[in-house]
Amino acid sequence: MLGVLLLVVLLVVGGTAWWVDSNLNRVDALAGYDGRIGNTSGTNWLLVGSDSRDGMSAEDGERYAAGDLSEGGARTDTIIVVHVPTFGGKPTMVSIPRDSYVSIPGYGEGKINSAFAFGGPQLLQQTVEGATGLRMDHYMEIGFGGFGKIVDAVGGVELCPDEPIDDPMAGLNIEAGCQEMDGPTALGYVRTRYTSANGDLDRVERQREFLGAVVSKVGSLGTLVNPFRVFPLVNAFSDALTVDEGDHVWHLARLALGMVRGADQQTVPVGGFADTDAGSVVLWDDAAAEDLFSGLR
Repeated sequence: MLGVLLLVVLLVVGGTAWWVDSNLNRVDALAGYDGRIGNTSGTNWLLVGSDSRDGMSAEDGERYAAGDLSEGGARTDTIIVVHVPTFGGKPTMVSIPRDSYVSIPGYGEGKINSAFAFGGPQLLQQTVEGATGLRMDHYMEIGFGGFGKIVDAVGGVELCPDEPIDDPMAGLNIEAGCQEMDGPTALGYVRTRYTSANGDLDRVERQREFLGAVVSKVGSLGTLVNPFRVFPLVNAFSDALTVDEGDHVWHLARLALGMVRGADQQTVPVGGFADTDAGSVVLWDDAAAEDLFSGLR
């Protein structure tokens, strides 16, 4: 009986994994190009949160305060490089501010988030690799409403704002302190940037806090043994995530297993700000940034 039960469990798990893998959205995100950096140590993920509204219903648009659903194209509100050491060490999450002033191949100097608008994932990949000296091995993108749907699927996540936030543009009005947030509230929490002193630099810290909270909740026993959580979560992930053509569900599982133990959280060191033809931009502290990325190579 135990053998039969184990076989049933394996079939269910294997079948679910196959179903998720076959239903993941895929794009040709990671491309070879002349002069591309060779392999660097560990495994590097390029995580992208875009403001794409593709496929969002009017009901979801209202619930997630998405604004005009007819807006075309997509920009990257979130750019995070996750470095997972080869031999099981603690992962490092490095947030790249969206207004970072970097060299964009074929377009000159500009804000790093414009690389995605100009040339999609491949140009963003090339730009990030050039700026960091790290080779991107995997790619994961989540659209505007995907954040919220995943949070709702796990029954909410606990987040801890340091101060009250009232941002009608992000559909957010919350008090300070740790609290359980549902999908729309959590999405507003990672979107808002106009209500805090450091703007986007504060937002990238909230984004990493959110990602850590989601990974912790997804990996918790209360989620994994609860079919009323697991199956909506599997469906939400398959709908929300876009990965590279070479990525599979087992790559995502390895990332999650690494992240569930916690990660070292960093933001690219900032040296200042400037007004340029591209608008107000974030300037990196080049020496400190090189120290950070060289330690991951």
